[in-house]
Amino acid sequence: MGTVRFSVGRHTKADEIDRAVKIIVKSLKPLLPDSVSDQTILSDDLTDIKLTHFTASLGCACKLRPQALEKVLANLPPSIDPNALVDAATNDDAAVYKVRDDLAVVQTVDFFTPIIDDPYAFGAISAANSLSDIYAMGATPIFGLNIVGFPSSRLPLKVLEEILRGAHDKASEAGITILGGHTVDDLEPKYGMAVTGLVAPDKVIRNSTGKPGDALILTKPLGLGILTTALKQGLVNRSIQTKLIEIMAGLNKTAAECMAAFPVNACTDVTGFGLLGHLHEMTEGAGVDAEINLSAVPILPEARQMAEMEVIPGGTLNNLAFVGPHVNFDPSLSRIDQILLADAQTSGGLLISLPASEADGLLAALADKNIQAALIGHMTQLGKGQINVIKG
Repeated sequence: MGTVRFSVGRHTKADEIDRAVKIIVKSLKPLLPDSVSDQTILSDDLTDIKLTHFTASLGCACKLRPQALEKVLANLPPSIDPNALVDAATNDDAAVYKVRDDLAVVQTVDFFTPIIDDPYAFGAISAANSLSDIYAMGATPIFGLNIVGFPSSRLPLKVLEEILRGAHDKASEAGITILGGHTVDDLEPKYGMAVTGLVAPDKVIRNSTGKPGDALILTKPLGLGILTTALKQGLVNRSIQTKLIEIMAGLNKTAAECMAAFPVNACTDVTGFGLLGHLHEMTEGAGVDAEINLSAVPILPEARQMAEMEVIPGGTLNNLAFVGPHVNFDPSLSRIDQILLADAQTSGGLLISLPASEADGLLAALADKNIQAALIGHMTQLGKGQINVIKG
């Protein structure tokens, strides 16, 4: 679809412009993708279907801008239920509700548009992403429910079947069952899950309870948002695609099991708001400042190459604009460095805050399970949640 431009004279009236716009819109409406057009594929042959071409934003980058979300939530009343142990106040990964003194229910919901063209891989990645919120809270998932938006007039139902099969297999790997769900017809394909977990009330790990001096450990590399955007544009090869699927479909279950053996103070998973955005939620909620060492942050090298070519998702740029006032970047850091730290991730790793004396032990435990985690910085002092990023 191209751009329609027209010129008007200096004496053209507003009602004349309005009529012209209405005529143009009426003429173009049949060409929009919600009608049966050249973007409709109803054959059961899935070989040439590219799911990412049926959506504007990819994966967690389709989240509402954090600026907009913050504005809306600020106008809603807070929860007042004494059994609500964790609510939306600190932007945590899941809600936690105490049902008795020794048991709490952990509930999360997460869904998004395709991050990858392959339907099976998309289902697996989205399921892993949904489960991650439960793991980040220190809880154990027990079952999930599917959440589906599907353009049945534009894509064959075989695509939906493959998405659900990928999710089913990933849920089975996590040791849970998907018990049902809800499906609506939509212009874009979307998939995710509502996941329920259990935890002892005194074992809940929040994102807002980090302490000065804590070490910060990240369990997956950054750059997923940039590289999936590059993949959609045909700029990376199949080996990179395979690597991306492996990272994003990887469960955070093992990392969470390792974490459970250590006195962790806080945790979150790094997803749509990027490393800096989710770290800011941690620091602001805890009332502490933090320092990140760029050279220690694991970043997929191909992501830097693509960012230097200006292959950058809009969600990543929104993240950087939002978190910018809360971050002090070393003057030697480039714009690309800043973008990589704000890159919108899908099914990213856990960001763990624990006493510095325990960091080596956790890193060793993760390495024993073939998780290449990294010590990327520290919580520093009581403050307003400011983040300092140094070159290292």
